[in-house]
Amino acid sequence: MTDFLKVPHTTAILAMTADGKIADKARSPARFGSANDKLHLEKQIAQMDAVLFGNKTLHAYGTTLPVSSSELLQLRETQGKPPQPIQIVCSGLGKINPNLRFFEQPVPRWLLTGEALSTIFEPHLPSLKMRESLFERVLFVEMHNHKIDWIKAFQQLTKLGIQRLAVLGGGELVASLLEVHLIDEFWLTICPLIFGGVNAPTPVEGSGFLADVAPRLELLEVIALDQEVFLHYRLY
Repeated sequence: MTDFLKVPHTTAILAMTADGKIADKARSPARFGSANDKLHLEKQIAQMDAVLFGNKTLHAYGTTLPVSSSELLQLRETQGKPPQPIQIVCSGLGKINPNLRFFEQPVPRWLLTGEALSTIFEPHLPSLKMRESLFERVLFVEMHNHKIDWIKAFQQLTKLGIQRLAVLGGGELVASLLEVHLIDEFWLTICPLIFGGVNAPTPVEGSGFLADVAPRLELLEVIALDQEVFLHYRLY
């Protein structure tokens, strides 16, 4: 990503099966990564100012992964960072279930949405005051053809001090960011199982790319640990 756009340096961090699926055909929460994968994810998150994920990903898991390692917490303190990176939920319509355990976790929470706060929640859900209390900050961004303007959204994040950003999915969000060249790096964990099926989601959903305009990757690092392989790529 070119510097003049003034957007965060963004790393997509995803675990997938050997056949490139991030969930099974029922789109169940993907919990097939090992303890090594979870530790790898926590180490990457600990380097970030914020973590971004889609509303569907939030509802699938109901929680986020906080930094819990004392060593990583100490590292963040040494670097002058707060204990936890900001957890940013993105949703074009902003309809969030306030009963998720995510809202009980001790992490800073932001909402990035394209709609007015008065339309964020279904009418039968809690009062406006309670809704606002779920997030420390609500960011409103322009939408085009019912899609968030991600360049303007990322520029807004930069103005708010977000310099390093992790994207944890899902595939539709990753595809949207790739389309506008907002992902700088990938960390992919290859896990030893196969889901198969045309309905099982992949790390990059959307309409896809033709071969001559597909994003190109440069391999930076390969780590083989037990039964998993960790691949670190840079886009160019």
